[in-house]
Amino acid sequence: MPTTAAALDALTDLLGDRLNRSQSDRDLHGRSESHFKQMPPDAVAYPESTAEVAEIVKICHGAGLPIIGWGAGTSLEGHALAPRGGVTVDFSRMAKVLDIVPEDMVVSVQPGVTREALNTELRATGLFFPIDPGANASIGGMASTRASGTTAVRYGTMRSNVLGLEVVLADGRVIRTGTRAPKSSTGYDLTALFVGAEGTLGLITEITLKLHGQPEASRSAVCAFDTMAGAVDAVIATIQSGIPMARIEFVDTAAAAAFNKGAGTDWPDAPHLMVEFHGSEAGVIEQTERFAEIAEDFGAQGFRWAAKPEERTALWAMRHNAYRTTLQAYPGCTAITTDICVPISRLAEAVEETAAEIAASGLPGPIVGHVGDGNFHALLLPKTGDAGEWETAMKLSANMAERALRLGGTVSGEHGIGLGKTKYMRAEHGDAWDVMGAIKSALDPEGVMNPGKLLPGN
Repeated sequence: MPTTAAALDALTDLLGDRLNRSQSDRDLHGRSESHFKQMPPDAVAYPESTAEVAEIVKICHGAGLPIIGWGAGTSLEGHALAPRGGVTVDFSRMAKVLDIVPEDMVVSVQPGVTREALNTELRATGLFFPIDPGANASIGGMASTRASGTTAVRYGTMRSNVLGLEVVLADGRVIRTGTRAPKSSTGYDLTALFVGAEGTLGLITEITLKLHGQPEASRSAVCAFDTMAGAVDAVIATIQSGIPMARIEFVDTAAAAAFNKGAGTDWPDAPHLMVEFHGSEAGVIEQTERFAEIAEDFGAQGFRWAAKPEERTALWAMRHNAYRTTLQAYPGCTAITTDICVPISRLAEAVEETAAEIAASGLPGPIVGHVGDGNFHALLLPKTGDAGEWETAMKLSANMAERALRLGGTVSGEHGIGLGKTKYMRAEHGDAWDVMGAIKSALDPEGVMNPGKLLPGN
């Protein structure tokens, strides 16, 4: 078997200066927006085609060298870190929109395209790609982590919006999954297998996506509640009433206070809901009126409506910037962010238990969430370098995961598993986790694809 040095030399022959071994570039690809320590690869490859990706994988596979895909580096569970070294494959040079078919409402893209760049390209078509995790993530990374976000309550997650893939397997073979047809009943659903596999089964080099029509009208609002339970119950009642929400987000009192301090807002010191409606002009008006009636029954007050595009953009930018805004509000702290997802019927219980435990711990821990689909996040903030507070934060995170399982949910509705949550996979999946491991062994017997993530013994 070739040595690591020999493999890197072969990659240099293939890519020239697009195989970077500099310490600065390795360090850049060895950190993330998560709380994990730096884990740099041995080198960073910048392919420009599927053929080059296949050759990179063949060389690394032959040397037993780990291969880690890299999109925009925004993952929150260390998905793209290199705990065993190896080669990070950075897809920033594979960032083309390949083919738009407005009649079929589909688009094919390379993995390095970001969601914002894609929607800019789509503006003239009257279509858009709705999945919005907040960060300007790459489409390849979003597919690999089965991302969702603020609009999932209406448009679904990446799982329901990816129609097909091109994937380079661990031995360098290139396969295609799915078609552009709206449905299929032919064989195993390999597209679904790779969406959410976190790069452990292969590298995605092309994605075919379902698109949606840009709504004729949109309207957003924010309103305060006397209690957290009132806000969560209003969400449940809204969903059960069949109102087609485009977004429905929860912000607790601590998060509202952080927005006031870090973003200059003047929100009341109370839990809030942030909502958005899409549709015709008449439909949006009807939906907002029905929501307001329901929310007021649960104590909503101080509605602030945003109909102009710039007003809606500012409102959702604030929500998307919650992570950085909260860090600014708590200087000297380190962020440990985690998410869980539970059935809607158990949502109020999960949020209230989590908030009570965080309050009792003495740590700052604002809660926000895409509560329209039962998914919420806690941003735990121990003081940097304080081992005791760090341990408390990690215990709170663990208790959230255990609470989700107890209530019939999942340890992550959005962030994924990566390095951070493999310890819960047995409890959530039982023997099915071993089946995942068997699939991994069949497709990647040498264990070179993103090792250390997601799977047993990986």
